[in-house]
Amino acid sequence: MSTVDTYDVVVLGGGPTGENLADRVRAAGLSVVVVEHELVGGECSYWACMPSKALLRPAAALADARRVAGSREAVTGPLDADAVLKRRDAFAAQWTDDGQVAWLDSAGIALVRGHGRLEGVRRVVVQAPDGSENVLVARHAVAVCTGTRAALPPLPGIEQAGVWTSREATSAGEVPGRLAVVGGGVVAVEMATAWAALGSRVTLLVRDDTLLDRMEPFAGELVTEALEAAGVEVRFGVSVGGVTREPGGEAVLDLGDGEKVTADQVLFATGRKPATAELGLETVGLTPGSWIWVDDTGLVVDVPGEWLYAAGDVNRRALLTHQGKYQGRIFGQAIADRAAGRDLDIEDWGRSSATADRLAVPQVVFADPEAASVGLTLADAQKQGFRVRAVDYEIGDVAGAELYADGYKGRARAVVDLDREVLLGVTFVGPGVAELLHSATVAVVGEVPISRLWHAVPAYPTVSEVWLRLLETYRG
Repeated sequence: MSTVDTYDVVVLGGGPTGENLADRVRAAGLSVVVVEHELVGGECSYWACMPSKALLRPAAALADARRVAGSREAVTGPLDADAVLKRRDAFAAQWTDDGQVAWLDSAGIALVRGHGRLEGVRRVVVQAPDGSENVLVARHAVAVCTGTRAALPPLPGIEQAGVWTSREATSAGEVPGRLAVVGGGVVAVEMATAWAALGSRVTLLVRDDTLLDRMEPFAGELVTEALEAAGVEVRFGVSVGGVTREPGGEAVLDLGDGEKVTADQVLFATGRKPATAELGLETVGLTPGSWIWVDDTGLVVDVPGEWLYAAGDVNRRALLTHQGKYQGRIFGQAIADRAAGRDLDIEDWGRSSATADRLAVPQVVFADPEAASVGLTLADAQKQGFRVRAVDYEIGDVAGAELYADGYKGRARAVVDLDREVLLGVTFVGPGVAELLHSATVAVVGEVPISRLWHAVPAYPTVSEVWLRLLETYRG
């Protein structure tokens, strides 16, 4: 016998995006329920952001110590892998969600555990772990916040070879002796960095001719150089045609022409796919397994009635946790405004309009060196028809960087819109540059004129003085 419960808003997915959207609508006075079939807190908390950065931080701390005379001499050994993995487990809350569930309860957000699927307009059927069903009816909105999952390529033998995806790479309990990483994006770079620092012999197999191809070219170049210096074998222009593994044995990757790579474990970091295959999308005229396209207020564009929303990775606007949380806040406000009959502010940067995920997406790749960027690259700005100039500066020439690390190596680039004299994008590559990124994000989002940035005086001697050097270079 099914039970039927009615809420103002039903949220499918209890990751950071769903949590933020639910919190926003609850703060606006609406009743809301979150449906989650795994752990509340989602991919980021247990298999992505938190555990991966917990793996990477000790490597960065050790590298920083080795970059400075005096502390360099005090470093007498490698990372303690067991201690790093134990600390990682703590940041993943031992893969339990008690704390996240307690937060939902404190915020007045209901939770239903089980697999939810749409069954027509404003109706969700939840299959609970014990087999029972619960029907949830939404007065105002259903929000799909189910994210993505790793996409394995359709290679011969891959299903039987026991390969890693990002989930296994961030949660593994032992350090593999030899690790092959397939891919050249963020996950591939970060996990190659982390496991090499923990003692794996890492081979990075990249189909293209560069790493991090969505960032400025020098980002991939500097990260490649550092990975190779750390002992990672980076091979470009190679494609994996198949993978085999005998029970209990090593994995063998076929690169074609008789060339093979052997490893104890293989990570395929080859992209993501939307987690929408079993959501009942067909009951509202959408295609199961597809991305869900939305407008800037989060409404699904192909479903009439202003009731179905999709936030976070599932809409493919910007596949990043912080952008999903941002959409949760913006779309939650749009839901609340529509429910109250208020006019929406849908201009760029308006209260009800997600704009940053089109124009000012910040991202950090926590390699060593770090690569951090926001907004448009030079190539993207040119493709979009802007009249631009790239202004580059070697971060190592800044006094604060010289103090930060002996022989500091890094680069900064600002992409300037010459017609308005504002920044369209900024990229930093170097040790510790992640904390420079938010100032760049504020400058890009705020469209702060260069004439005003000239008055934003960086403290001396800090690495942030690179801002002054970029402006001086631009002005000549």
